[in-house]
Amino acid sequence: MKGDRVEIVVDAGDTTRTYEVVASRAGRRVETAVHRGVVEVSEVTRAGSVVRAARFMATRVLALVEQPVPRDDTTD
Repeated sequence: MKGDRVEIVVDAGDTTRTYEVVASRAGRRVETAVHRGVVEVSEVTRAGSVVRAARFMATRVLALVEQPVPRDDTTD
């Protein structure tokens, strides 16, 4: 959903770096996957095609924070 974001904190030697991947348009979502020692965070369309992706070595990732947009709960 538009506004969903994932923050990735990476060890860069003597300092840390923070990266963000944000769902920039309506209908897009942010997906995370960890496989073969790589953390991949990607923005995906409704159809499933990847718009942009960020890849990091799993041994360097310090934190992976998913921050969804608050949604209105209309169920009673």
